[in-house]
Amino acid sequence: MTWKNRGVESASKNAVSKKWTLLLCIGCFCAGVLFSDRIGDEPEVKNISRTTRMEDEKLKLMPEDCNPQIDEKREYKDIVGEVSKTHDAIHTLDKTISNLEMELAAARAAQDSLLNGSPVSETVKIAESGRKRKYLMVVGINTAFSSRKRRDSVRATWMPQGDKRKKLEAEKGIVIRFVIGHSATSGGILDRAIEAEEKKHGDLLRLEHVEGYLELSAKTKTFFATAVALWDADFYIKVDDDVHVNIATLGATLARHLSKRMVYIGCMKSGPVLAQKGVKYYEPEYWKFGEVGNKYFRHATGQLYAISNDLATYISINQHVLHKYTNEDVSLGSWFIGLDVEHIDDRRLCCGTPPDCEWKAQAGNICVASFDWSCSGICRSVERIKEVHQRCGEGEHVLWNTAF
Repeated sequence: MTWKNRGVESASKNAVSKKWTLLLCIGCFCAGVLFSDRIGDEPEVKNISRTTRMEDEKLKLMPEDCNPQIDEKREYKDIVGEVSKTHDAIHTLDKTISNLEMELAAARAAQDSLLNGSPVSETVKIAESGRKRKYLMVVGINTAFSSRKRRDSVRATWMPQGDKRKKLEAEKGIVIRFVIGHSATSGGILDRAIEAEEKKHGDLLRLEHVEGYLELSAKTKTFFATAVALWDADFYIKVDDDVHVNIATLGATLARHLSKRMVYIGCMKSGPVLAQKGVKYYEPEYWKFGEVGNKYFRHATGQLYAISNDLATYISINQHVLHKYTNEDVSLGSWFIGLDVEHIDDRRLCCGTPPDCEWKAQAGNICVASFDWSCSGICRSVERIKEVHQRCGEGEHVLWNTAF
C-alpha cells in the first residue's frame, strides 16, 4: 500500500469518528437532561411525603392539650359547662331566696298576731305546725259576718266536713277555709259569734283585717299573705261563698299547671271602668285608666281565681306597697302588671247554673265553678245551691278517687 492510499483511509476514519463522537455527545446530553429532571422531581415529592409523614408523627406524639382544634372544642365545652353551673346556681339561689322570703312572711304574720294580741284559733295552730308539708292548694272562701246561712249551705254541699275535711288535707293536700276578719269593735258580739262557730266546725281562717265591703281589696291581700305563711301550697284560690265548686275538678285543672311559675288562672275579662258615682262597681280612680268609657286591663273575675305560690309570696312580701282599687278583682290584676305572669283563661271556672252546668256535665265536661252572672254568684244561693250541687256536682266518690 502506498502512502497515498494510507492517507485517504486515515482521513475517512477520522470523519467517521467525528460523526459518532457528535452523536454520542448529543445522546449523552439528552440522557443527562432526562436524568437530571428525574433526579430534580423525585426528591421534591419524597421530601413532601417525608415532611407530611413527619408532621403526622409529630401530631400523633403531640399531647391533646397542644392540638389547637381540640383546645378550641375543650374550651367551648368548658364555657358551656360553666354557664350551665352558673344557671343552676342562680336557680338554686332563687329558690333559697323565695323560701327565705316565705319564712320572713310567716314570721311577720306571727309577730303581727302577737303584737295585736289577737287570739290564734286551733285551726291556725295546726296549720302552723304542719306548714312545712307541701299542699296542692289552699281554698279560701270569702265570707262575711252576715253570711252564716251561706256558710252552712256550702258545708252541706261541696265542702267536706269533720274528719272528711281532715282526710282531704292529709291525703289530697287540699285545705279549705272560710276567710273572715274582725269587726270594727274587736271582741264584740259579731266576733264572739264567729269564735263560737269556729269552735263548732274548725273551718274558719281569721285574718288581721277589719271587715267592710269597701275593704275587699285589703282583705284579699291579707288572705294571700296569711295563707302563704301558714301553708306551703302550689296554688292559692279565692272563691265567694255563693259559688258552687267541684273540688276534684278544680284540683285536676290546677295540677296541669304544676310545672309552671307565676301562673294566674281564672275567667279573664275586661269590663268598663265606671266613672259615675252611686253606681255599683264605681271606680273613684277611673281617671288612671285613660278617657271616660275605657276598659280595664285583662283580669280574672272575682267569683273564683287561683294564683301560684310565687305570686302569693310576691303579694305577701309587697303587701304594704301594693295599691288597692275599689274592685278587688281589678286590684289583684293590677298587682301582676309588669311581672312575667302567665294569664290562663279557663271558662270552666265560670259556668252558669243549671241547665248550663248540667248540660256540660252530661257531655263529660264538668265545670269547676257555677254561678249566675246577673247576681255575681248563685242567685238566692242559700235556697238554690243544693239543687246546683245535685245537678252539676261531680259526686263525692270522684274527689276521693282522683289522684292529683
